[in-house]
Amino acid sequence: MNVAFDKNVNNAATHRKFLSVWEIEAYYGESYIVQNVSFDIHEGEILALLGRNGAGKTSTLRAIARLDNPELKHGEIWLDHQPLHTMKSHQAAGAGIALVPEDRCIISGLTVEENLQLAQIAPPIGWSLERIYELFPRLGERRKQEGVTLSGGEQQMLAIARALARDIKVLLLDEPYEGLAPVIVQEIAKTLNIIRDQGITTIIVEQNAVAALKLADRAVILDTGTIVFDGSAKEVLEDEDLRARYLAI
Repeated sequence: MNVAFDKNVNNAATHRKFLSVWEIEAYYGESYIVQNVSFDIHEGEILALLGRNGAGKTSTLRAIARLDNPELKHGEIWLDHQPLHTMKSHQAAGAGIALVPEDRCIISGLTVEENLQLAQIAPPIGWSLERIYELFPRLGERRKQEGVTLSGGEQQMLAIARALARDIKVLLLDEPYEGLAPVIVQEIAKTLNIIRDQGITTIIVEQNAVAALKLADRAVILDTGTIVFDGSAKEVLEDEDLRARYLAI
């Protein structure tokens, strides 16, 4: 992939704390899902948020995106000095948070280009269609095709592209590699590295932990809603006991 973007925008992390999650507690009804979770992520970093099923990973993403479920009952979330924890979901989106859900939510009946244009109806508008098609040439080739008829990998590209169509600061990815062939996983990973080079901070939740760790700078591991590890992705890759205990790999 040869995309003519400015590689000097961020050059990995700038070592500035950009997103801070502080002692958040979140519930589905009476069920205690996320318990006293705290971590920081630097601008331009990729953070792998890992753990077994039911560990609280998706709930943490949804809390950051300020979705109603789970309900955030305690703690604070700050994005570049802005209090996300006081915002509604549309306000968090306006502040620069973009969540790409596991089911991708491609809108039926709309073409690839219409899905992207819909994301740009209201400000803040992000990448132009030309820039998106430069990063995702397959989407450019299929711009008039209905989005839901794309392959799984192409739909994931469209979901990420739709997020970039907004002016985002943080990209939240929930299981982006789910159901994809290894060659497509590698292609999306290369794309996410290019996005990082543009200064966008990314949190990736992924059951394919090894693929996520190879992409990420840092890793946070959750177990039953609490943090059991916060450190470098390389450390997790090199620690067989840690992976076996909390990731079953």
